[in-house]
Amino acid sequence: MRIQSYDILPSLQPYVKLICTMECDEDADTSCIRVLPDTCAEIFFNYTIAPVAIINEELYKRSIATFRMSKPANVQMRKGTGVIAICFHPGMAYRFMDVPMHQLANKTIGLAELWGSLAAELEDKLAMLSNNEARVKLLQSYLVKKMDYGNYDMKIACCLQQVRFSGGMIPIEKLAADLGISQRHLSRKFQECVGLSTKEYQRAFRFIESLGRLKRHSAKSLTEVAYESGYYDQAHFIRDYKEYTGYTPRQVVLARHILY
Repeated sequence: MRIQSYDILPSLQPYVKLICTMECDEDADTSCIRVLPDTCAEIFFNYTIAPVAIINEELYKRSIATFRMSKPANVQMRKGTGVIAICFHPGMAYRFMDVPMHQLANKTIGLAELWGSLAAELEDKLAMLSNNEARVKLLQSYLVKKMDYGNYDMKIACCLQQVRFSGGMIPIEKLAADLGISQRHLSRKFQECVGLSTKEYQRAFRFIESLGRLKRHSAKSLTEVAYESGYYDQAHFIRDYKEYTGYTPRQVVLARHILY
């Protein structure tokens, strides 16, 4: 599979984490891989006649949106597939969606279910263009127009920043108090904008941070990674890995079919 990343327009950079093309030129489908949760939403725009992928044993033929908040997904790309993938920063996709994010969490759906006939219209336009640079330019210009400028919650943005700076360890009561709102209201807004409650997001964030440490510091013991990631003991560390990946931390490190 060939993967190529592209520059993101400055106006989209606060919301879009990555834009890349993924083209499967092989004579057969790719091997099935397990993609771990990252609290992000992604859209895959299909510009070919080939189906996009088999995800959790279900075939998706056209453009899809996937919301991998706290569950892994088993993915097999189909031969001949060509897609443009747009990955949003955690908590930022809601400005481009028309429904609350908690209704989409841990789901993969056809883009037409979200954007109606516009999904097919975009696919047709992408297919008519001769190169990926032009396709990426078209999609970015559309996202700029699609962005709901009135639907931006500064309090949620501040919360996400504080969670990131604290490594997922800031008490929820402090988050709510700093913003002058109740914990219940904060959790409700988190579910609408992020797709998870505040508590669920912090837990997933710590797990994702630990994955980064596993990748960057392979010489460290799993115990060191656990404590540096904010886990109080090995039991909680192992529990989260089994829930988020289906495997123990050691099995994740050794597995070749797991993407993180």
